[in-house]
Amino acid sequence: MLIVELLNLLSRMAHSGVHKDRGELRIHENLDELGTDLAEYIAELSEASVKERGVFTIAISGGSLIGLMGRLCEAPYNKTVDWAKWYIFWADERVVAKTHADSNYKLAKDGLLSKTDNPEQIFDNHLPLPPQPIVFLSNVNSPSPVGEFEGNHYQMPIVSAEEAADDYEFHVRQLVKTRTINVSDISDCPKFDLILLGMGPDGHVASLFPNHPVLDEKDEWVTFITDSPKSPPERITFTLPVINSASNVAVVVTGESKAEAVHLATDDVGADCLSLPARLVRPIRGKLVWFLDKLAASKLDGSRFSE
Repeated sequence: MLIVELLNLLSRMAHSGVHKDRGELRIHENLDELGTDLAEYIAELSEASVKERGVFTIAISGGSLIGLMGRLCEAPYNKTVDWAKWYIFWADERVVAKTHADSNYKLAKDGLLSKTDNPEQIFDNHLPLPPQPIVFLSNVNSPSPVGEFEGNHYQMPIVSAEEAADDYEFHVRQLVKTRTINVSDISDCPKFDLILLGMGPDGHVASLFPNHPVLDEKDEWVTFITDSPKSPPERITFTLPVINSASNVAVVVTGESKAEAVHLATDDVGADCLSLPARLVRPIRGKLVWFLDKLAASKLDGSRFSE
């Protein structure tokens, strides 16, 4: 068993690399291996954060990322991850009802949180019920009374994208004040323990799209867009200063359709691609890790792994 584990470790090392400020690259043969490595990575960060601070603050995006996190609901992680200490946030969210198919909240609830051993505990602790851990934005555009509780869950009213962004930032700021979320030591930005991102074929991360004005936002923690090139058009998103203030950022990318974007985001390609959103993800004092399958990594500069 020890020999097998050692061989697996050596194999993973052979398909990993670190490239200046572009972070660590972990390249996997298939999605199953990637999912296992991702679960191990998240579980280790969770354990360390809970041990140090008593909580684990994690922000996630939607898409295929949720499915790849599913290994956390399986042994051994389902017995070791202390879900009750998690504060879950969204790196971005679509301004739709929480039951809408495009909702990142719905995707996470159906594809991840409901599959844990004790989903009721997850929902009790992570739906908007202060002072327990909170999943913000779970109720964006939910048709409920303003400022009222429906059962045990606080319901947000129907709001615009701008109002949703302002409300989200307000709640994040409250948790920074209490240091539930750490604060950056070089700015006033929140310092999440982990921000998990996917990436689109165009190189967008969260809801930060190429050549969009929100890429230049420096003051707001949360901003909004009403003209997303990808449906639905109205979204809210963390800004780059927040993403780059995290202790850890992981970008998870799979599939051949994203290989060119991975190449442009991570390889030395000159100044032409410096504004690609994924390339602008550079944690200031944190660690950046890319989780890739072979197809997504197929256009990388091979010399990076022969040193």
